Amino acid sequence: MKEYAKNYYDHLANLMNLVKFTSKKKSNIDFYAGIEMACTLILSQANSGRKLMFIGNGASASISSHMAIDFSKNVGIRALAFNDSALLTCIGNDYGYKHVFEKPIEMFADKGDILFAISSSGESENILKGVYIAKSKGCSVITLSGFKDDNPLSSAGDINFYVPAQEYGPVEVIHHSICHCILNTIVSHKEVQG
Repeated sequence: MKEYAKNYYDHLANLMNLVKFTSKKKSNIDFYAGIEMACTLILSQANSGRKLMFIGNGASASISSHMAIDFSKNVGIRALAFNDSALLTCIGNDYGYKHVFEKPIEMFADKGDILFAISSSGESENILKGVYIAKSKGCSVITLSGFKDDNPLSSAGDINFYVPAQEYGPVEVIHHSICHCILNTIVSHKEVQG
């Protein structure tokens, strides 16, 4: 068991060194420069009164809820996650599950808002539809994906983080850590700014 645990964390550490960051203008940018770009975008848009929106299925929905709460509580940036059960079942029933994020984004997004789209596979149709409607409304998009390196989500955003793993657990853990790194970097920046 001890050896398994060691291998697990060695694998996560190796994956962290392999995370790919791309933007709509450049590919294979330094990961830490990508974190800085995400933080700069969030701060500039939040200072203009814009909000963060988070979408994800399953564990990615949990990450979305967690991060929306933490950005609101710890940084004072308005943030919400579109995964309330009544909302999901209403939209799913009336329009179909593939529209469960597209419709709320269409209703609530304002130009200049930022969407975090989180999907381990990067192939979830409802996530991709959410990204497309957000872009059509003038929102910036930050994506977090994994599995295949050419998954559609991995290049759909203004800022893209891709985890080169084929298992849900490591992808989800690293997605969560990237979101927390962005959040904590912003908290630290605001403390320095006073």
